[in-house]
Amino acid sequence: MPLFAPIILNKPESFSMTIKAVVFDMDGVLIDAKEWHFHALNRALEHFGYEISRADHLSTFDGLPTRVKLEMLSKERGLPRELHGFLNTLKQKFTIDQVHLNCNPIFVHEYALSNLKARGYKLGLASNAVRSSVELMMDQAALSKYLDVMLSNEDVKKAKPHPEIYLTAAEKLGLKPEQCLVVEDNPNGIKAAEDAGCPLLVVQTVFDVQLDRILDAIAQEEERAA
Repeated sequence: MPLFAPIILNKPESFSMTIKAVVFDMDGVLIDAKEWHFHALNRALEHFGYEISRADHLSTFDGLPTRVKLEMLSKERGLPRELHGFLNTLKQKFTIDQVHLNCNPIFVHEYALSNLKARGYKLGLASNAVRSSVELMMDQAALSKYLDVMLSNEDVKKAKPHPEIYLTAAEKLGLKPEQCLVVEDNPNGIKAAEDAGCPLLVVQTVFDVQLDRILDAIAQEEERAA
């Protein structure tokens, strides 16, 4: 038995569904993992005397794949590139430790995704994280069962801010980008969604990802398209 039954609110028979899917970013949208990534990477870097300040994290590094962050550190601060593989592996291990300790289901997210699914929307996830992190976090958050598509940075050649991941999500969902509402919180992800041609709902925290806000954004897009 599910924890709750989806509640379908007044859906007109002639509802056109110009928006046919909702595609979510993960970190900062469905999973409150920004601090986990920040601390996990610094914990790995400190072994070699490197550190990313919080200011640099928020202004420059937040939302980028670890491999991109490491390449930036090599170019800007001389981090030896031969350490990238080891640091990436260590960072992922520390992140997974945090996931097991801190990643739990959030009721408003399961409520939102289950209701969107019941209304006939396709659902996707498009994250700059590695696939193992995406799968683990979605399982821990009890959201995997609602997702038709889960994409990681390993599923594209170019990560956000490049639009490839959102273009790929739309293609895998069998839709056009303009039919996929993207929920994002990060400048890199916002740029990726905009460049892909997807309608956008920008949130500030994971607690802003609520059914009524998503439905309002969909309604606004329907009005624009009318």
